[in-house]
Amino acid sequence: MSRKEILEEAESILQKAGFNISNRCCSRPSCFDFAARKENLLTFVKVHVNVGSASLKDASELLIITENFNAAPLLIGEKNRDKPLEDDTVYSRYNIYAVNTKTLQDVTLNGLHPLVEAGPGGYYVQINGELVRQRRQKLGLSIGKLAEMIGVSRRTLYGYENEMAKASVSTAYTLEWILGAPVVEPINIFKPPTGKKSFLAAAKRIISEHCFLKKIFKKFIQFNFKITQVKRAPFDFIASVPRENMKILGGVSLGKETRVERRAEEIISVSKVADAQPIFITGDNNSLSNKIPAFNPKELEKIENPDDFLSVL
Repeated sequence: MSRKEILEEAESILQKAGFNISNRCCSRPSCFDFAARKENLLTFVKVHVNVGSASLKDASELLIITENFNAAPLLIGEKNRDKPLEDDTVYSRYNIYAVNTKTLQDVTLNGLHPLVEAGPGGYYVQINGELVRQRRQKLGLSIGKLAEMIGVSRRTLYGYENEMAKASVSTAYTLEWILGAPVVEPINIFKPPTGKKSFLAAAKRIISEHCFLKKIFKKFIQFNFKITQVKRAPFDFIASVPRENMKILGGVSLGKETRVERRAEEIISVSKVADAQPIFITGDNNSLSNKIPAFNPKELEKIENPDDFLSVL
């Protein structure tokens, strides 16, 4: 399938599953194609025909955005380098899950969560360590004896029981047969990634080299807003307002921009799905004022406190 066809199929599947979908983000290069929400589940989706082509730059931006919203980043495609993405199997690219449309359909429409994750050198599963421990003890097996029975070391089995290591598919099947219980954990492709956080690293990026953006960010920092600059999205920054439990998606136009209205529409659409407040800061806000709260930089400079700013949103 072409990228357009994959996009259309992914959107169709999610809509049938009851997700609200934002407009596609194509006014300028973006690390995600659309946002989707169903109740408390929020995801930002990027489609590639070959997920192996996803860049580190885009992945980092996508992780930063999703961390701000406690959302799930998701890649959807058909191939991983020179091999097709297998059905009901989860792949990973820069700590972001990747699946094909068949797997997406099974998860969202049929409630069938994948068990297998492709990794370097083969296919792996996550073991329910507590269940393994309980069944082993109930059967009167020591760690050493059970490890011998499934053909792994004591240290490896200890890793399974403490959920510090994943098992091969064949080992997991053997373990389930011996213990008489389904010990493989299903994979939630919509779970926000855990582990190394890039959001804190993003804090160092908020000081833009451009003086126009620097002034804007300085003003928001004075308001005690937490600012994250974004370079690969329709919006240019995310502002977190802790006191109001609010997120602001802001666009900034530094000069003449031919697609500014299209970009503003995308910011509005993504904000609606992500439950955020859209704004736009530009020297020419006449064309945008009826669509999105628009601020002239000089107007913004005159606002003295956050309450005055928030009152006009």
